Amino acid sequence: MAALDTAQLLAELEPTVEDNLNRHLALADEWMPHEYVPWSLGRDFADLGGEPWELAQSQLSPIARTALEVNLLTEDNLPSYHREIDRAFGRDSAWGTWVNRWTAEEGRHAFCIRDYLLVTRGVDPVELERARMETMESGYEALDKSLLNVCAYVSFQELATRISHRNTGRYTEEPIADKLLSRVAKDENLHMIFYRNIVTAALQLTPSQTMRAITEEVVDFQMPGSVIPGFSRKAVQMAKAGIYDLRIHHDDIVTPLLRQWGVWELEGLDEEGERAREELAAAVSALDGEATRFVERRAEAEAKKAARQSS
Repeated sequence: MAALDTAQLLAELEPTVEDNLNRHLALADEWMPHEYVPWSLGRDFADLGGEPWELAQSQLSPIARTALEVNLLTEDNLPSYHREIDRAFGRDSAWGTWVNRWTAEEGRHAFCIRDYLLVTRGVDPVELERARMETMESGYEALDKSLLNVCAYVSFQELATRISHRNTGRYTEEPIADKLLSRVAKDENLHMIFYRNIVTAALQLTPSQTMRAITEEVVDFQMPGSVIPGFSRKAVQMAKAGIYDLRIHHDDIVTPLLRQWGVWELEGLDEEGERAREELAAAVSALDGEATRFVERRAEAEAKKAARQSS
């Protein structure tokens, strides 16, 4: 079967988009960000006659601060994400309606997390603002991903973001942060389901073309927060803490989505589709091996650290 162009894909998948938009609107709970911020803890900073930020004011551990900063700065780069999704989906029909709804829901994640961090003095507000400016100036480029590549990528990314938020909330050991990030994670889960269902429909419509898109996004996957200053170092810290690592990426993101899509049992693939599936199997196997080695190295490092502390 010949590959469908963007206009054909938009037209053929539009009924599925409309159905899933209506499903999302029926399931998405209204929630108010101001109800998740402990405003009574707030006070002025230095320029208004208050206290400047000091590290001792934060009740968060260093890794919890890092994870919350990464989560916030990732969410805060929304204008770039909106541009890329709008470019891929367009502004017509249910596609355009979804883009606007998704953008509105994602937007409240950023300002709610920021309000929490500033009111509780959880992080250095000066460093946070400088990192925000640098991140947004860098932007996010999807490098002209095709419509199917965007849908496949965002399926993985939304699930990864949901897991990262949820694990960060638990790791903070702070009830309000945990409640807030749990609420954000619920939104991200609904977003993931929307994109996941579009990919499911695309696999039925044009299986080989969609298989190629899925394979490319598994092989080349990067979190959108990779443009954050110092992201590589911070990602390693989060991985060592078990907030988000290769094992989580393999077991809780890639594997469940591939199983949900039924990629290993999918019929009707042409030669290129079969080749893409073979490449996908090799990539998943390699990821599994990398995850195993990472977990083993982390366990060894923790054992050595424990031994030093007990000696």
